[in-house]
Amino acid sequence: MKKSFLFLCLFTTFSAFAQPSRLLAGKGNVYLENGKPAQLRGISFSWSIWGGAKYYNPNVVDHLIDDFKAKVLRVSMAVEPDQGYLKDPELQWTRIIPVVDRCLERGVYVIMDWHDHHADKNVETAKEFFEKFSKKYSHSPFIVYEIWNEPERIDWSIIKKYAEEVIPVIRKNDPYNLIVVGSSTWDQDIDIVAKDPLLGFHNIAYSFHFYASEPHHQEPLRKRATEAIESGLPVFVTEWGVGEANGDGAFDLEKNKAWMDWMEKYQLSWANWNVTDKKETTALLLPGAPASGKWRNKHLSPSGKYIREVLRKHAK
Repeated sequence: MKKSFLFLCLFTTFSAFAQPSRLLAGKGNVYLENGKPAQLRGISFSWSIWGGAKYYNPNVVDHLIDDFKAKVLRVSMAVEPDQGYLKDPELQWTRIIPVVDRCLERGVYVIMDWHDHHADKNVETAKEFFEKFSKKYSHSPFIVYEIWNEPERIDWSIIKKYAEEVIPVIRKNDPYNLIVVGSSTWDQDIDIVAKDPLLGFHNIAYSFHFYASEPHHQEPLRKRATEAIESGLPVFVTEWGVGEANGDGAFDLEKNKAWMDWMEKYQLSWANWNVTDKKETTALLLPGAPASGKWRNKHLSPSGKYIREVLRKHAK
């Protein structure tokens, strides 16, 4: 009897520990169900077209989890360009589904990113996509919906209206999983959002993007983001890069450290941009890196080596 009781206790404890946790928006951050900041660190795939498309496969997912130690992966589905969802939805479905499925099989969080700068022009298509996607994946606590990658310089009221149309479509199928909403000026104006957040919806966070070496993305931007976080706005850094906003430019280690220290201070979750072998600063791979993953040091760019080191350090 005592042995049976002990086994039951151990089984119950293990089951509770092993149970996947849904992400919950809370004061200034995104949390696990046990109340602790999720503090997920991971990587964003590139646009699901052009040079980044070849890396949309389960082997790359495995490598990012096993070698880079990523805890969250972001699927950046192209919308407006040629071969994007507006023009070839079937192609995009066949490209993203194997990646999403492998993330769920491996037990890592996956951000489904509607990678569009003009989502307010494509509302009905976005609603159609998220209705289909949420119906397929609402069973998994690892799913995160990012409904508008980066609104450009438009008024928050337009973004808010878009969110108020798209969120109910998701909630019809998925009442619980985290939804991430963007803000104007490429997800930088979260201080404006903090003064007028969405109301009447459950489990909503807000994305914040920056590029560590961009001249306009330094202390004044950190200060604005800090004000939003300290006011209680739930924030998820769904995209950031080591270089400048155009994806290229300087890779300044001191500026990267300032941003990294800031994210660690507030225990924020983040996804670094991006898995591609394009010859630019924020690309994690050097040109010609295998599409099958299994990259060696010689395949990684300076950015790739840096991000891999950061992720592996925090995985210990």
